Amino acid sequence: MRSVDVVIVGASLAAAAAAKRTVDAGLETIVLERKELPRHKICSGILSPRGHRFLLENFGPLPRETLHEPTSCRGVTFHFPSMVSMPMDFFHGTTPHLHRKYSDHWAIQRSGAEVHDQTSFAGLEDRADHVLVHARQNGEPVEYRARQVIGADGPSSLVVRAVYPDYTKQIPWFFVGQKFHEIIDCPLSPEYFHFWFHPGLGHYTWSHARDGRQIVGVGFKRGDNFAKKHAVVQQYLEEKHGVRLEPADDDHEGCAENFGPSLINRYVFGKGNVLVTGQAAGFLNMIGEGMSCALHSGAISGEAIVEARLRNRPVQEMYRRMIASEVRRCSDQWNPLKIAFDRPHEADFPEALMALGWRDRARVLRDMWNFIVLFKEFKWGRQIARAAVQRPVIGGYSMQRWL
Repeated sequence: MRSVDVVIVGASLAAAAAAKRTVDAGLETIVLERKELPRHKICSGILSPRGHRFLLENFGPLPRETLHEPTSCRGVTFHFPSMVSMPMDFFHGTTPHLHRKYSDHWAIQRSGAEVHDQTSFAGLEDRADHVLVHARQNGEPVEYRARQVIGADGPSSLVVRAVYPDYTKQIPWFFVGQKFHEIIDCPLSPEYFHFWFHPGLGHYTWSHARDGRQIVGVGFKRGDNFAKKHAVVQQYLEEKHGVRLEPADDDHEGCAENFGPSLINRYVFGKGNVLVTGQAAGFLNMIGEGMSCALHSGAISGEAIVEARLRNRPVQEMYRRMIASEVRRCSDQWNPLKIAFDRPHEADFPEALMALGWRDRARVLRDMWNFIVLFKEFKWGRQIARAAVQRPVIGGYSMQRWL
């Protein structure tokens, strides 16, 4: 059995950020990754300006091999059923288009942590003064003894399931899939990430250029038919936007996503000596970009472990106090009052909206409302409204809703 200070599950960007903090503090840290590194990661790769700044400040300039082509993204374009389109540039200029297979591996290497790949997390036992982690390395059982464990293993987190077995039944789940097409003709600007507020296309529909091909992606309730949903979106893009694509290549992909927690302040941060961070905890920005909040929340989880030891305080107490700032930043992006009267995003939606004529402005607001109604079945409306009202009163979001 290997005894260390910290075990981090998942070789993600959140894990790299957490490991950077613990390693820099002199804590022996091991990262467990079930696949062989560098490993493929399903992701758009469109990083926010805030995430880019974090990488530069903590890991240095990105090597060319960590980027897709086009290597950068200028901003986001919102499209509506009324055929109004709103391009919005990021506040701080273009941002990198990350190739997650190589960018994650680069960041993990730069963190200085010891990495055990081809090692699958199998369970844990929190024994008050340490955590016993069960895993399988190349098919053989292995065990680790750690003072703290960080779950940074994505939305379908096995660490969350180990700590809160019923959590996955308490939130709605979506399937997000994307297919890759050779381009015949595509008027959509390759400089932008394109998103559709269209209830007829799905709960989350996007497209952007990558390595000479066009991604067509769609998100919907888990259990619906991916092929049919994708076909509807592809036909819509051709009829309404003139996007003509070859049939999808064979390398399509998809994964389960937990969209709800950041909308309704229902995050899961762990229990005892086990911390949960990144998208496993529920962090997701409004355009579906989870990398920047993964980096920042991951760093906070590492800092919380360091601070808890320095102050001789319970690590959960420190983590929940410190993570509140990232909760505010992330949940503000879904807060209707913040959207209407503030600038919670990294592209200026209110300015782009006000630049439209009054008729187009009215169409956009109507289309957005119709899109929001799509989520009515999940009964999020009152929870979002309650959180929005709480925000100015208590200066944040209630910790009582966190697990």
